Order: sequence, then structure tokens, then C-alpha cells
Amino acid sequence: MSDPARPLQGKVALVTGASSGIGEATAEALAAAGAAVAIGARRRDRLDALADRLRSDGATVLQLDLDVTDEQACVDAVARTRAELGGLDVLVNNAGVMLLGTIVGADPEDWRRMLSTNVLGLMYMTHAAIEGMVEQGCGVVNVSSVAGRVARKGAGVYNASKWAVNAFSESLRQEVTGRGVRIGLVEPGAVATELTDHITQPEAKAASKQMASQMTPLQSEDIARAVVYMVSQPRHVAVNEMLVRPTDQER
Repeated sequence: MSDPARPLQGKVALVTGASSGIGEATAEALAAAGAAVAIGARRRDRLDALADRLRSDGATVLQLDLDVTDEQACVDAVARTRAELGGLDVLVNNAGVMLLGTIVGADPEDWRRMLSTNVLGLMYMTHAAIEGMVEQGCGVVNVSSVAGRVARKGAGVYNASKWAVNAFSESLRQEVTGRGVRIGLVEPGAVATELTDHITQPEAKAASKQMASQMTPLQSEDIARAVVYMVSQPRHVAVNEMLVRPTDQER
């Protein structure tokens, strides 16, 4: 008899960007729900620390040195997960960067980093995993943003990257839903993570922190719960899109 507290018992999940923030919290939540988890990121020391915590709670864990902008690394990560954990039921494409800033006067390297990670990295991982997910009953969750719905001054290229994720997700959903694969899209609003620390334009960094100070931001665990809800539904139920904002966030 299945345990309602562990709805993902026997499932295997792979989470990208798992070394901090939403990815770390999602890996923890999926493991708590019973899944074996592959955790991928570039910062091995943080992955090791997360893996130790998860194993101490009885989870099965695989650490993956993973830079999603490297297509072959994505292929290898999926192959290792399937070989060492026995399959892949849930892919959570969480890896991303948020380099906010004006378009006028921008450093185009910020654009390349965002598009390479937020868009191509997500596409590479999905391409590597999707063929073997047919009829698995779970599927892919792409972590986007409210920025994929609402364009704002000072966030143009980040907006563009997240709109791309939303469009890609809906097109993929239409392509594979009839084959038993569910595609979910989670769009967080303001979340208290380290993403703002990496903004290179001083004015944009200050504006982002100022906006966050005017509300009670979400915590990474709030988004992790949304992901677990999506992937633990009965096979005939597909939660395709979930916008999660702080109560006091207006846009």
C-alpha cells in the first residue's frame, strides 16, 4: 500500500541548479516525498553538503558535476542518472541566472550567460531526457518566473529568457502530452535567494534589493512544495502552470 506522505516512493528525480536556493529546497522536498534524487550543479562543495544531509535522512542521492550550458554534460547527467538510479521520472529544470539591467549600456556577456543557462541549458537537459520519459507518468517541471509573463523596464533580456522558457514549455506540452509525459511550468515571483547577488549593474542590483525589501518574499521551500504538488498528482492529472507570488507583490 502506498504511503500518502511519500507519494514519490520508487521514483527518480533529477534537479539542476541544486547547490542553492530553489534547486536545493526542491531536491530536499522530492527526497522527503520518497524520490531518489540526482542533484546537479557546478559547485561541488555545496552538492556534497546537500548530499550528506539527504543521505542522513535516508535518501538515495547521486551527485552530478553539471554545467547545463555544456550540451554533452547534460547528456551525460541524464545517462548517469538512468544508469545509477535505475531510471528518470522527474526532471526539474531549475538552473538559471538573473542578471537584471538596462538594455542601454548593458554588457552583452550578461545576455549570453542568461540565454545560455536559462534557455539553452534548459533545452539541452530536456532534449537529453525527454525520449526516455514517454509513458513514465511524471515528466518535466521548468522553473520560469513571473518575468515570463510581465515585462519590466530594467529586466528586458531576463524577461526574454523566461518568455522563451514559457513558450518552449507549452509547445513541448502539446507535443508529448498524448504520449503520457506531463510538462509543468512554475513561475515564482520574488523569492529570497542569492540570485540578486550576481547582478553586475550596480543600479539594477540596488533596485532589485529595494523592491524585495518592500514585501515579504517567498522562500525557496514555497516553490519546492509547488513542484512536489505538480509531480505527485495522479497520472491522469497534469498541472501545467503555476504562478506563485508573495501575497504583497503587485506585479
